[in-house]
Amino acid sequence: MAERARAKNVLLHAALVAACIVSVYPMLRMIAVSLRPGDRLLSTDLSLIPAGASLAAYGRVLAETNFLLWLWNSLVITTVTSFIGVSLAATAGYAFSRFRFPGSKLGLTLLLGTQMIPAGMLLLPLFLMIMRLGLVNTYLGMIVAYSVTSLPFSIWILKGYYDTIPRSLEEAALVDGTTRFGAFYRIVLPLSTPALSIAFLFNFTQAWNEYLVARVVLCDASKYTWTLGLFELQGQFLTQWGMFAAGSFLVTIPVLLLFLYSSKWLVSGLTLGGVKG
Repeated sequence: MAERARAKNVLLHAALVAACIVSVYPMLRMIAVSLRPGDRLLSTDLSLIPAGASLAAYGRVLAETNFLLWLWNSLVITTVTSFIGVSLAATAGYAFSRFRFPGSKLGLTLLLGTQMIPAGMLLLPLFLMIMRLGLVNTYLGMIVAYSVTSLPFSIWILKGYYDTIPRSLEEAALVDGTTRFGAFYRIVLPLSTPALSIAFLFNFTQAWNEYLVARVVLCDASKYTWTLGLFELQGQFLTQWGMFAAGSFLVTIPVLLLFLYSSKWLVSGLTLGGVKG
């Protein structure tokens, strides 16, 4: 029995190591391409630091392009979208969790159904909505479009988490004289920090990596996000692979920092969700 358990552990760890290698390998290859001299993409060299490696591609992408402007535009749009999405999802999820009103179950079902629609099918209605609001080629138009697409999933995340918080805590606060909003703000929200972190991270990554909506809504180069900006490095006959790889690596840093900062809440949320009783 002990040998079977040991063999199972070995297989499990081998599978985890293989999964880590598969996940990390594309990132390592991207770093290797960004360090190669010139714009060579294909090479039989598998070393992480190739021969003649240099940081020239990073200097060129920062000096010869509007990379910092693209990064700033993405940060502004993504950060505002994340805060708006989490704020709306927090209140909407609380309403679906604590109150019973006509259409509540149907509303949740419709919200879930929107996540089954391919993103490409939403481009036309989103563009028409933004155009009629006069928000084409604006930050606000991008924020509205991103908030609309990420809000349903965030509501479901927070609604499910609110369901695990005992109602007796809010009832005790109401007995002590606080209002319903006070109980929500002082009791429910602090206890929901893990779920709020997950929703914020989901909203951030969704908006940060999005390309199709940005391509449709934005036409002014000064408002390009990094996804549109890096696409400009791809020409009809020549692609600057070194600069493309360098920029692709640099844009992962903000998301990585955000994930590391919020990891303590993410881990606690997963642990709390896995223990019952």
